[in-house]
Amino acid sequence: MKPLQPTSTILSAARTSITPRVTQPRPSRLFWSSTNNASDTSSNTSGNTTNTDKKIYRLNPQQKNFLDRALRVNQAGELAATLIYASQSPLITRSQPHLRPLMKHMYDQEAAHLSTFNNLIATHRVRPTAMTPVWRAAASFLGWSTACLGREAAMACTEAVETEIGTHYNDQVREILSWEKDAAAKGEVLDEEVASLVTSLRRIRDEELEHLDHAVEHDAKMATPYDPLVGVIRAGCRGAIEISERV
Repeated sequence: MKPLQPTSTILSAARTSITPRVTQPRPSRLFWSSTNNASDTSSNTSGNTTNTDKKIYRLNPQQKNFLDRALRVNQAGELAATLIYASQSPLITRSQPHLRPLMKHMYDQEAAHLSTFNNLIATHRVRPTAMTPVWRAAASFLGWSTACLGREAAMACTEAVETEIGTHYNDQVREILSWEKDAAAKGEVLDEEVASLVTSLRRIRDEELEHLDHAVEHDAKMATPYDPLVGVIRAGCRGAIEISERV
């Protein structure tokens, strides 16, 4: 069995390995990118049938903008999540060493989610939110401050954050599935890249909700004061999502 990574290395890893790399994006190759060039469009038009001879559903500008905003928010959210766990883990596991595997498991999943959205952001040439420096500081402070309040408060933080994030991913999945229904009504199908995104969103959503379950199992609702703490964090998450979509 592979030995666990010491929790003391998690924060340093968060500062180095999860930095979004979007300064030199690769040429877009995905279907919905708003930066597709003429050759991309021609390629998609000439190859607009599937093995079932159905046409590819063409996204309109509003749908492409929705996906751009979704990727921007998702990247920001996953960056914040990794920093929250990185800030919490050293304090929590110092007094609760039995939680080390759980904290590492949740951190590793969040880091993988961030990597997924970093790659999509770069491929699509989507502008990251300008609020990234603010979210970095806020997430690190949130993780550290809730950990200082104890294990229950840290778990309540996870419950609050994952509730909002899970809901947000659900909304994205529902929106894209509505396009699938529209496509089916026209005898068309979603491009495989869009369909693949839905699969990724569902998987990531389920992992986020798994974190929520872990938090409740480890006494998140025993935090004092529970309702004000969770309410403030959830409101902050909703505000950050709305701002990141636009800024």
